Amino acid sequence: MTADVDLPAEVARVEPLLVAVRREVHEHPELAFEEFRTAALVADRCAELGHEVRSGVGRTGVLAELDSGRPGPVLLVRADMDALPVQEADDDRVSRSAVPGVMHACGHDGHVAVALGVVEVLSRLPTAWSGRVRMCFQPAEETDAGAAAMIADGALDGVDLAVGLHLQSGIAADTVAVGAGVQWAAADELRITVHGVGGHAGAPEGTVDPVQVGAEIALAMREIRGEPPVSVVIAQFTAGTAANVVPSVARLRGTARAMGAAERDALLATVRSTCAAIAARHGAEVAVELGPHVPALVCDDGVTEQVRTRLRASFGERVVPGRPTTGTDDMARFLAEVPGCYFRVGTGTDTPHHHPRFDLDERALPVATLALTEACLSILGG
Repeated sequence: MTADVDLPAEVARVEPLLVAVRREVHEHPELAFEEFRTAALVADRCAELGHEVRSGVGRTGVLAELDSGRPGPVLLVRADMDALPVQEADDDRVSRSAVPGVMHACGHDGHVAVALGVVEVLSRLPTAWSGRVRMCFQPAEETDAGAAAMIADGALDGVDLAVGLHLQSGIAADTVAVGAGVQWAAADELRITVHGVGGHAGAPEGTVDPVQVGAEIALAMREIRGEPPVSVVIAQFTAGTAANVVPSVARLRGTARAMGAAERDALLATVRSTCAAIAARHGAEVAVELGPHVPALVCDDGVTEQVRTRLRASFGERVVPGRPTTGTDDMARFLAEVPGCYFRVGTGTDTPHHHPRFDLDERALPVATLALTEACLSILGG
């Protein structure tokens, strides 16, 4: 802990703000590059605290500069802001989306609240750290477009290191998981098009049914395994115009995820060969194209050890090893440019991310705020 500073007490002072911000953002979720209300909220609060603010970065992103007035590194602290096109479950949760078909199903509402909490705490402790903090409120993480857009707009100019956190389902709300190396997978969007021979549903013998072929491909993708873990999932399947017409084309969309470059190459080769074999067996043709690619998220060994050491001093045995996941996060794009650490804090809930019943235990918010503040101070010499 920083000498002469009771960080838990400082975080406790801002806990009402954390809850209020989280609920405000949760109740007014905004999709990728539509985060106008959320961006205004964070920009206004950072400006009120006297910090230089730049809005409209990467379209709807916000940068806020916290300057200690003393020499030191420039640290980027990132929080994503966008929601998902998911209809929230109708249950007894404390805060509910007011926007039909849109909800914060991945914890980004909590990320915004925690990042603002860090701004509040660091602003109250101007002599406890050196250098500068660049708070980065990022749009469009869910579409893998926001980080790239902000970087193109100068978000990393002059930055030396980067940190951030993800509120993670399946981990207790008082637990912090920290890991070095690859922590989130690389992912490629798959666009698979099956060409068959259409015809009358009453005389299917003369057709090559792309729906059947596509269904076999979708099932086969789920059976692909690898070590380290890989994941291939078809999430969209479109075909046909009528119940009594065998279509000539079926289109599948999904993702292929792997933990490293070699594993990615092998996985994509398996995807292509599996699709080709299934199509050939039925006399169909198939094309496999790749959409946007998200790189693997790699935490720097040295920075991660710095952060882990600091967190252990504060949280003790509640700091556990970070386990790589086949999920993705475009924080990877920042960490591909500068060394840093991206860790997890438990949501205290078990419902998976991107699910209509996803929620977080708000007791995780002060834990995450303390953890992210400690991570900043581990780098800024507090």
